[in-house]
Amino acid sequence: MLKQRIITALALLAVLLPALFAEDTRAFLLLSMLLIAAGAWEWARMNGLSSAPSVVSGFFCAGLCGYAWWAGWTAQTDSWLWWMAGSAWVGVTAWMLVRGIQGWAAWHRNLRWGMGLLLLWLAWLAMAQARTASVQLLLSIFFVVWAADVFAYFFGRALGGKIIRQKLAPSVSPGKSWEGAIGGLFGVFLIASAWMHLEQSYQWAGTSLFTAMMQHGYFLWALSLIFLTAMSVVGDLVESLVKRSAGVKDSSNLLPGHGGVLDRLDALLPALPIAMMLLHWPQA
Repeated sequence: MLKQRIITALALLAVLLPALFAEDTRAFLLLSMLLIAAGAWEWARMNGLSSAPSVVSGFFCAGLCGYAWWAGWTAQTDSWLWWMAGSAWVGVTAWMLVRGIQGWAAWHRNLRWGMGLLLLWLAWLAMAQARTASVQLLLSIFFVVWAADVFAYFFGRALGGKIIRQKLAPSVSPGKSWEGAIGGLFGVFLIASAWMHLEQSYQWAGTSLFTAMMQHGYFLWALSLIFLTAMSVVGDLVESLVKRSAGVKDSSNLLPGHGGVLDRLDALLPALPIAMMLLHWPQA
């Protein structure tokens, strides 16, 4: 399993990294659109759609992304879109986690399907706008999610349940602990501080999320990192809830050793649009 996981990860990096760092953004936008379309296919399957409608869902989501690209939204959109997206993520996911698996299953299938496709589309549009702005901006958002995940894993393994007995979300994801979540937040602050130091020392091209938020002062900088980290955890929990409702372990078998595309993108789905929302914070 570990060997298969490493091979899949290396294959993905071999394709994605050249596209990410290429001066022409079209290759990355196309590849990311393909991933989001695969995520839409997985989402449809997990919410009770049969084979053909699930495939159509993937093409439909790709079509929405293509339209946004054609309309020029990958360069800029009105800030209200990101404020609406961020508010929706906070409100809807809070309701989902409070109501739990049975509450989610009570929603009409078409409503669950449509909401998922909308959130996937918003994540792609946020990713496209961030990459169009600069590689550094998009990577800094990625690193928030990656740092939260990696540090949470190691802190959770070392301290999980030893300090705080109550699990983070026992009915949705029994393995997650408060110690892991706090450790993930520590990792995000560590990475953000190191990133800003290197960015200033080596005058990297573009502006990272960390530097952009520091323009509003240290308090809002710290608050934005806490919020973004918390929402990345929420994204992971929401996907776990949907999988438990569907009775599956992985969203699909598209990525051998890793599960499905949504298993890899879950934390990014809220983090990307919320990062764009934070970037549109009004100047004092």
